[in-house]
Amino acid sequence: MKEEYPKDYLIGEKIVLRPITYDDTDLIVNWRNQPFIMDKMINRAPFTVAGHQEWLRTMVETGKVAQFIIIEKDRNRAIGSTFLRDIDYDFEKAEYGIFIGERDAWGQGFGTEAAKMMLDHAFSRLKLHKVFMRLLADNIAAEKSYQKAGFTREAYLRDEVKIAGKFMDIIFMSSVKS
Repeated sequence: MKEEYPKDYLIGEKIVLRPITYDDTDLIVNWRNQPFIMDKMINRAPFTVAGHQEWLRTMVETGKVAQFIIIEKDRNRAIGSTFLRDIDYDFEKAEYGIFIGERDAWGQGFGTEAAKMMLDHAFSRLKLHKVFMRLLADNIAAEKSYQKAGFTREAYLRDEVKIAGKFMDIIFMSSVKS
């Protein structure tokens, strides 16, 4: 028997994306403050409960962000989050982001599947034309995953950000609706 999900869930082969709620705050704060997650992020400011709830209220609830919790189907557990932020319906574009917060879920293809699902969501449901993203240039595994999902490298930006006193390079990638 096939499992039934609410209509606002996105259903994949190995994962389900469900809309984020305030009940996910502790999970998000815990994941985003883990060193193995923070080290991959451009924004490394510590996450707080109040800050995350402000994000939900001012970004998610206003439609500027479409954010989901990634659920591993086999184990029915939350493993991370993915989102489209700064959704711009005039220019039909948004910025993509993701993190897999459970370290043992890395390298299983969940991130690639989530990215594919979010691109489909952006192009078919939100009617966007372009989804772009930025990542640290030394995150080679992530770039390969994004390429598998349908993103193409557009630019390599040298010394684009300064993190912990060190300038770092950024890769800019995008996917355009075909």
